[in-house]
Amino acid sequence: MANLVIVESPTKVGPIKKYLGSNYKVIASKGHLRDLPKSSLGIDIENGFDAHYINIRGKGDLIKEIKKEAKSAKKVFLATDPDREGEAIAWHLATVLGIPLEKTLRVGFNEITPTVVKASIKEPRNIDMNLVNSQQTRRLLDRIVGYKISPLLWKTVKSGLSAGRVQSVATRILVERENEISAFVPVEYWTVEAELQNADGKSFTVRFYGDEDGKIRLGSEEDTNNVLSAIKNGEFNVKSIKKADKQKLPAPPFTTSTLQQEAANKLGFQSARTMRVAQELYEGINLGSEFGGVQGLITYMRTDSLRISDEAQASAREFIVSAYGEEYVPESPRKFKANKGSQDAHEAIRPSQVELLPTKIRKALTPDQYKLYKLIWERFVASQMQSARLNTITADVENSGYIFRASGYSVAFQGYMAVHEASEEVRSQGDEVALVKDIRIPALKKGESLLTTGINAEKHFTEAPPRYTEASLIKFLEEKGIGRPSTYTPIITTIIARNYVRRDGKVLLPTELGTLTTKIMEENFSDIVDYKFTANMETKLDKIEDGKLEYIDVLSSFWKDFKADLERADQKIGSEDIKIPVEETDIICEKCGAKMVVRTGKFGKFAACPNFPKCRNTKPLAPKEEEEKSEEKVAKKEIIADFKCEKCGSDMVLRNSRYGSFFACSKYPECKFIKTKTQELEVPCPKCGGKVITKHGRNKSVFYSCVNYPACDFSSWDMPTSEICPDCGKMLFRKKGKNLLVCAEKSCGYKRECETLKTEVDE
Repeated sequence: MANLVIVESPTKVGPIKKYLGSNYKVIASKGHLRDLPKSSLGIDIENGFDAHYINIRGKGDLIKEIKKEAKSAKKVFLATDPDREGEAIAWHLATVLGIPLEKTLRVGFNEITPTVVKASIKEPRNIDMNLVNSQQTRRLLDRIVGYKISPLLWKTVKSGLSAGRVQSVATRILVERENEISAFVPVEYWTVEAELQNADGKSFTVRFYGDEDGKIRLGSEEDTNNVLSAIKNGEFNVKSIKKADKQKLPAPPFTTSTLQQEAANKLGFQSARTMRVAQELYEGINLGSEFGGVQGLITYMRTDSLRISDEAQASAREFIVSAYGEEYVPESPRKFKANKGSQDAHEAIRPSQVELLPTKIRKALTPDQYKLYKLIWERFVASQMQSARLNTITADVENSGYIFRASGYSVAFQGYMAVHEASEEVRSQGDEVALVKDIRIPALKKGESLLTTGINAEKHFTEAPPRYTEASLIKFLEEKGIGRPSTYTPIITTIIARNYVRRDGKVLLPTELGTLTTKIMEENFSDIVDYKFTANMETKLDKIEDGKLEYIDVLSSFWKDFKADLERADQKIGSEDIKIPVEETDIICEKCGAKMVVRTGKFGKFAACPNFPKCRNTKPLAPKEEEEKSEEKVAKKEIIADFKCEKCGSDMVLRNSRYGSFFACSKYPECKFIKTKTQELEVPCPKCGGKVITKHGRNKSVFYSCVNYPACDFSSWDMPTSEICPDCGKMLFRKKGKNLLVCAEKSCGYKRECETLKTEVDE
């Protein structure tokens, strides 16, 4: 009679079974088996917030299989992911299988490696109900907020507005930044640089700094001319030279948020892509017989801890000595202090085996896996190395009472920089001036006179604060204590999927819908979108996990105030008449004469008559440059493409059919050449992260392909979406011709209907 091990992801089954041997059978739960019902609130608020969990639709056969295997097993080990969500899944599994809490055997694998898997299975524990209750509290809070607020929003806006507890805060952050940018007034300032030469004829550049009393800002042309007039006939003399040896410490190993930020900045990965690839590296890659077959390459990737195990540090130090030398290892292993409020349940993200150099296993990895593994490996190894030593120099040059400055540094000892250099720039301690690497400042002597070869004054204007990218938004959320490592990606994915936010290149922009929803939330549910309130709730969830708070008390306290807000909002919202602003076009509806407006459909934006449903006229939207073509095009009401017919060289014009839009030769029927019209979806290619476009097959039906074809061979009849599978983290696809979402990972088996109640928020 074999022991049964239940994991979450099917991809873990193979390697764990291999490590444990024939006495163990391993199966996957494929995420949650039970959840709150979608058709109702599912929470009895008046009776202690009793949650009504039901088996998830489509998981019936899997539950039967797990029950059957558990019944015949000697022992049942619940080996779901080692976090709150995984603990809750283990609890639901125990409930389904009828295992009393005191008899549960809970294990968690921080790494999917033989040593860790075998060691963990020997030391099982009971399910930690503090962890479970922390997850339950988050789940119930999100359900209550979503199901109670959304119907109130429908009274005013009939477009299915919904509100989420944390998503609404994230949207507010983007809306406020957009408001800052709109209100920003540029301020003028000037810079003055002088090209100088020393006695040996060696040139260098200095920049205006201030005077004897300190730094001065040149805010106008008049201020600048005063300086220029003063120094014009004056002489530049070396006032002081400051040299120093400084140390630059390595960055700590990655947490979830810093990994997402660095992957975005250095690799251009969106957070969902980063977490998907990290999941693959954690669960295991087949490296071939040379490296022991399937190996989990990194530790668990949802963590905000900076702790490193003693064994991992010892291995890293041994590797560094052999690869770089004794001088590259600090006297004692480095300890990094985590941010306030971070959890220490797991280690920081690091390679499972430091000996597995990225270059050694590159052939076994996809390009994305290699890039991310290399980033993680280098960051970890560097974090355990000696500091870099820098020779810094700051030269102050005086002319007519004004100070000009040049600063720079050179690397005296690489230290950790031999492996990895973080993206932040080096700054001199206590100096406002950023140091620039390897600035060539010639040998100077105090009091030395310098020859002026040129003076340049330039006008500038201060710039508005930058829009948020995924990386900077995640950084802001982390700094404010909003959300946790496992929630950053779902937050961003959700607000984009609900059209509250859209991507514009790398930046995130709030839509009209997002701005309107934020306005309504701020006026009626200020606590829900308040940064401090949301961060304080995260702190309470942490205290529930630590056993310092009862989850019922947290829910009761929240409901007391929230209920009062609901009652006030119910009276106020219903009396208002708020409409979502629409974007007008210059296209005139030929059926009723109204100006057509922009609408968004399954395949992107299109022009529609505002008098719908009385007038159902629609038109494809063409780029503005196409709309401004010749008078002949306007007269014919034709949209001319910016490419020519490949057969005869004539104009190509947009045509419509019941199968969709396409471009046809304007000389039809003499020339019958056609080219299908592609449309971009706002979702990344699941293979390479590029854009997904629509295409037409031979039977004229639509399919989806990567814009990078043939370099990337992704194609699918099912439509990729921006939603992520809750079971395995892969992308969800909408089945062709069906209102059904299915997981891209066939072995996962997750699926659900996509036409659900509009109150289903923060799910």
